Amino acid sequence: MTLKKNEHGVIQYPKADARRLFVLLSAIEVLERPTLTTLANYTGHNKGTIDADIAKLCEQFGAVISKNGAVYQIDSWGEILKQKGVRKFLQG
Repeated sequence: MTLKKNEHGVIQYPKADARRLFVLLSAIEVLERPTLTTLANYTGHNKGTIDADIAKLCEQFGAVISKNGAVYQIDSWGEILKQKGVRKFLQG
């Protein structure tokens, strides 16, 4: 299956695909100011699902993500996810 990329080169995984969560986590890391709007624009994810997806990353994978004002920050990748491996899903 060939997956499309958006204008930023970010792979557009199907809904309910765990790799969408990895794209979101990677985007929080690479964006200078990862806010709800910049994350949605960069990843192609719907703004309305981003907070729920961040909660899934924390609950299901043990990541620790905080929000300072409007800006998200990764405090810990947890024990399950490896930063280098997860980043591969951002642009393939």
